[in-house]
Amino acid sequence: MDQLEDDFTWVIRKAFKGLGVAPGLAAERAGIPETDVMAFSRGSFSADTARRLAPVLGLNPDALAAHDRYLPRPLEISGIRRLNLPFNDETVNAWLIESGEIAILFDTGNDPGSCVEALGETRPDQVFITHGHRDHTGGIRDFVKMGVSVHGPTIDHTSPVAPGDSFRYGPLTLTACDLSGHCTPSVGYHIEGLARPVLVTGDALFAGSAGGCATPALYQHALQRLAAVLAPLSDETLLLPGHGPATTLGEERKSNPFLVS
Repeated sequence: MDQLEDDFTWVIRKAFKGLGVAPGLAAERAGIPETDVMAFSRGSFSADTARRLAPVLGLNPDALAAHDRYLPRPLEISGIRRLNLPFNDETVNAWLIESGEIAILFDTGNDPGSCVEALGETRPDQVFITHGHRDHTGGIRDFVKMGVSVHGPTIDHTSPVAPGDSFRYGPLTLTACDLSGHCTPSVGYHIEGLARPVLVTGDALFAGSAGGCATPALYQHALQRLAAVLAPLSDETLLLPGHGPATTLGEERKSNPFLVS
């Protein structure tokens, strides 16, 4: 059974770090004992603690209070294939989108060879990278050696991609958008031409969570970029994250604590 990339403990840890707020100070501002906050952060879930802590951390109270039960509905969309690739003791996603004779791969996994092996006989026509972290770029050289064009934001062995750039392949139109913060630069890819709109989010947004950021400034930038990119998109937009299951924007607007409406 699939599971979220981040449970509720990771959600609040990312918020603590992103805001530069210690658990004790958050507890004081929320008017609850620090022992309750520490227990929550270590895995003892309490909907009451979640509701009282969420506003202090800038999180959606309803979403955080239900986070221990959240898992997006399973999605099987024609033409979209998830490659769940090894990443140390965890996994990382690459996504293959096919339409007619066109096959486009997004990200390449951590371990050289793993993505090519998972693709089997399928050879992508193009490869697009969301950001430069090793677990998404480890297979780039494999595709370069195959003569496949690889595109990415300021990443070795790739053709440059900047927010606003648009690409047309058969019936598919890809438009890059700025999803920096967790990693800078980082781009998402909005895809039109399938049965429903798609956004490849990389590590900017997961089902039920968002990518962690190294500093409060980057955290605020990440949240601002998410808000700007997601605002014009419809609830039916399919989100393909760098880790964890696919989801829809409609589900995340209700169930992702970082998407405060």
